[in-house]
Amino acid sequence: MSVLILIFCFISLFVSLWIVIPAPIFSLLPLSVGAPEISHWLILTNTIAALLALFRLKSLPLFLGMLVALSLSLLPVVQLPAAVQKATAAIASLGEIRVLPNFRPAPFVVFDAFRGIPKSEIRRTLNIAIANPDNVPLRMNVYRPMQSGKNPAIVMIYGGAWRTGAPNANEQFSQYMAAQGYTVLAIDYRHAPQYKFPTQIEDIKTGLKFIQQHADEYEIDLDRMAIMGRSAGGHLAMLTAYAIDAFSFRAVVNYYSPVELTEGYNNPPFPDPIDSRGVLRAFLGGTPVELSDLYRQASPYQQVRSNLPPTLLIYGGRDHVVRSRFGRNLYEKLKQNGNTAIFIEIPWSDHAFDAVFSGSSNQLALYYTERFLASLLKQ
Repeated sequence: MSVLILIFCFISLFVSLWIVIPAPIFSLLPLSVGAPEISHWLILTNTIAALLALFRLKSLPLFLGMLVALSLSLLPVVQLPAAVQKATAAIASLGEIRVLPNFRPAPFVVFDAFRGIPKSEIRRTLNIAIANPDNVPLRMNVYRPMQSGKNPAIVMIYGGAWRTGAPNANEQFSQYMAAQGYTVLAIDYRHAPQYKFPTQIEDIKTGLKFIQQHADEYEIDLDRMAIMGRSAGGHLAMLTAYAIDAFSFRAVVNYYSPVELTEGYNNPPFPDPIDSRGVLRAFLGGTPVELSDLYRQASPYQQVRSNLPPTLLIYGGRDHVVRSRFGRNLYEKLKQNGNTAIFIEIPWSDHAFDAVFSGSSNQLALYYTERFLASLLKQ
């Protein structure tokens, strides 16, 4: 029994440490991403471990170690009120938002953190063939509410460093938004390094053309559309929406995406678990010195002008893949050019925080994302 208690304490302490330790390599990234998002579970396990260390093992050093682990697991809870206050103040710039019956009731619901965010019944149409450029099949998934009729729509662009991914990524989010009354269209694109920029933008335009041609079939209100992406997908979503000849999107949502690729190459994060420079070379075909114009063309920050769609930017304060300061810089440039922009930083979260759908970071992001989209597409 003592050995089991020691193993339990060790595991709980080990996982808790990743709340503050950034992943040095890619294989450890799930730990630094996931640990803050299961902090509510870690509070429980660390409390139990501390009590076992004190009363069953009677080990003061182990008890103190578990108190350290408990303190670490409490960090997101301690930071949550200030993060909510700042996010609420940021979204207030949209004016009064009519609260709809199916909105989440709070930025963080403890019960949902343990049981999961409830699911609602929706309609799914998967693996729709869009095109076959260079014999690479491009597919689309469509998620719709149960009731028939034209809906506001969200075009979803998946992430994956421009080199991996599929339209079924982040499906829980797509299903959640469909249950909120949206048609969600998760589209595909060809991947680096075989297909370099701007192939991905060309494929997204192909997807958008297909969507326009089949709007009635998939119950899409083309006058009420948003585009959204995460990481590399957010980067592509912004480039698509900010283009001179862009489709008239009503809103753009970007979760933790790169925005200034030259700066990202010249000043990579430390630690750098995905090898940022290698990812950018694979995506663009060279360095900023070799391809300066292409790096500028591929940077949403460089495409900012006036009269862009309202943009929601959500970044993690502990992100060591795409640092939050890039999102803040984009926010400031958008505002300087007279655009509506909202920047929300979640101080405890790492890159891809929403991989844990019921975690504290995604609950907060979901709360403000659904209000942002509803204010622009439904009200």
